[in-house]
Amino acid sequence: MRVCGRNQGAKKLKSIRIKGFQGTSLLDFPGRVASLVFTGHCNLTCPFCHNAGLVLDPESYPDYPLDELLADLKKREGFIDGVVISGGEPTIDAGLPAFVSLLKERGLQVKLDSNGLAPDVISALLEQQLVDYYAIDIKTSLNRYNELHTMPVAIEALRKTVAILKQASVEVEFRTTCIPPLVAAPEIDAMGELLQGAPLWVLQQYVPLHAMIEEWQHLDAYHPQRLYELAEQAGKYVDQVQVRGI
Repeated sequence: MRVCGRNQGAKKLKSIRIKGFQGTSLLDFPGRVASLVFTGHCNLTCPFCHNAGLVLDPESYPDYPLDELLADLKKREGFIDGVVISGGEPTIDAGLPAFVSLLKERGLQVKLDSNGLAPDVISALLEQQLVDYYAIDIKTSLNRYNELHTMPVAIEALRKTVAILKQASVEVEFRTTCIPPLVAAPEIDAMGELLQGAPLWVLQQYVPLHAMIEEWQHLDAYHPQRLYELAEQAGKYVDQVQVRGI
């Protein structure tokens, strides 16, 4: 991820605050070559988060000038298919819809990475047909979400997002990073009941090295065989399960 120094002379095109940019990824937008942008701030403080700086101290990252960003994307025309918007948590930035509109005007496909806690934002993006692919993190069973933040988490908001996207006509994946303290057989069943009938559930291997909290950096990831066993269990609930990261 590249960050950029402030450019006082740059024209502010829209209000979204981009904190990082990666020009090319072959992995983050299934079936596409994409650029990545990262917003700051989040409404969770997950101890295993890999983007701690964007969550805990986003102001330490200067804003990436949007005209520079759009110029970078212009240079990649014909090579990239789209843009992944990640974070942080993009849905808490009021400039998100306008920014996505700019991308769509340029013929780019858009993937949104989100924790799903802003269903009204996601519903509005769906209504305006601004996002082509939604990737929604389901981190653990709903009754354990308060372990992921310093304040109570609005789990009914996540339940609403799941219900909306299970009926959507765009590409949707729900994804779970399988961290042993948070995701075991009971949590798979609880999450599976939430996701019942969803098109795709991705189980990801945990990579502890960059976790926000030091003690989580020393956790052992699941053996690949155990991850496949959890995937088989998850398959009882959804149309398709994929395992990533092993």
